[in-house]
Amino acid sequence: MKKIILPLLLVVVAFACNNNHDGHKPSDKAPKTLEDSLIRDIDDGHIVGMSKMAKLHKAQQNVKRALDSIAVLPANTQQTAAEYVAALNKVAEDLNYADFAMEKWMTEYNPDSSVNDKEKRLLYLQSEQMKVGKMKNAILSSLQKADSILQVTK
Repeated sequence: MKKIILPLLLVVVAFACNNNHDGHKPSDKAPKTLEDSLIRDIDDGHIVGMSKMAKLHKAQQNVKRALDSIAVLPANTQQTAAEYVAALNKVAEDLNYADFAMEKWMTEYNPDSSVNDKEKRLLYLQSEQMKVGKMKNAILSSLQKADSILQVTK
């Protein structure tokens, strides 16, 4: 029994020590050109934005719910809450803009734009990188504002 286990164990150890597995190879997905880098930045910004969309929609609902709740209060109480209502309306506007910015960017983005003209392609990708950065910032900042303003009610 020991004669079988020892050689088998040695074979397993030899295969386990092989350094050619993916954990030690440089990533094939690392950007190699400016174009690759721009595309990665655009994709990363899009992924960050998309990962926050459910939270953004939930924040829109919560802001609307807060505004609706204040709207049914007596007039004198509504007047007392006027400053808070203005802040909620501003946050709602910011959230709506962020949602719009994501939708607009997604419908207009063309990853295959100017594939045959490298110079035009780089200009296009740089422009899209700026757009996706603004869109991502709009989403993140509007969510931060919504979290802050809605914390007041908790």
